[in-house]
Amino acid sequence: MRSVQLKIERLSKTYPNGVHALRDVSLTIAPGMFGLLGPNGAGKSTLMRILATLQEADAGSAWLGEIDVLRDKEAVRRTLGYLPQEFGLYARATAAEMLDHFAVLKGVTDGGERRDVVRSLLEQTNLWDARHRRLGTFSGGMRQRFGIAVALIGNPRLIIVDEPTAGLDPAERARFLNLLSELGENAVVILSTHIVEDVSDLCQRMAIIQEGRILLEAEPQGAVQALRGRVWRREVPRDELRAFEKAHPVISTTLVGGRTVVHVHGDAPPDDSFHPVEPDLKDVYFTVMRGIGIGDGEVEPQPVAVDAAPPPDDPWAAFRRPGAA
Repeated sequence: MRSVQLKIERLSKTYPNGVHALRDVSLTIAPGMFGLLGPNGAGKSTLMRILATLQEADAGSAWLGEIDVLRDKEAVRRTLGYLPQEFGLYARATAAEMLDHFAVLKGVTDGGERRDVVRSLLEQTNLWDARHRRLGTFSGGMRQRFGIAVALIGNPRLIIVDEPTAGLDPAERARFLNLLSELGENAVVILSTHIVEDVSDLCQRMAIIQEGRILLEAEPQGAVQALRGRVWRREVPRDELRAFEKAHPVISTTLVGGRTVVHVHGDAPPDDSFHPVEPDLKDVYFTVMRGIGIGDGEVEPQPVAVDAAPPPDDPWAAFRRPGAA
């Protein structure tokens, strides 16, 4: 299967209530795992729904190889795998029955081929032994793995997973991330999340989005490298924290063993009470979100926008072949 890249140029979306959810978003995403990182309300889900053909953009373009994503929705859906943030399943149906149903909707009409597809995907997602269990008995992690099985029907070239690990316990999250890590060989896989560790663990490239704008596009390890020697830590008494934040470029505040520890950004420590920190992707994220550039200069502050549109009534619509009910 020939790999393709996804090219997004100046994509914008404004909702009827005046909220600017996306502002001139441009990204070039090669095959592999790409992390879209940002807080709730940053515009991630709006961008994912537009790419999944479930929502219209106001301006801009998006191309998956030679496919015009915004105009040729049928072609996109033939090569799309989409795991929405929230999705409903028939609780009384078994995993095998439901996956067979989705395979029909995706256009796999030959019974023998469909049986092979169902078995292969349930084995790939480690659900074969649970194939006769009703979906209503599945744990959160099993539901997410079943959603990935649905998304993989038809060997898609574009796979979108929106906030996939939210609410999973650590063991289920680890199993799910291991599954995602296997998907990016020939497909563009976009992982939309507010969980920094998901991107750090999985993605070769990433972007940080806030208030509808892309603030940073980089390789995670390269962005971390650019912060080395520029992050400093110190414990601060809680009653002094507010004044401290006004006086220093604080990028994060955490509790460690019940003590308040702050990280500040600077080419040198503010004074001798600060100690150097080996930065990680969280430090990159909080630095960019504070408006401090990674490397040179400042990130331009942007007007507030909220990803306010409700999810579509039928988030599985992107899986249906044209004309399927």
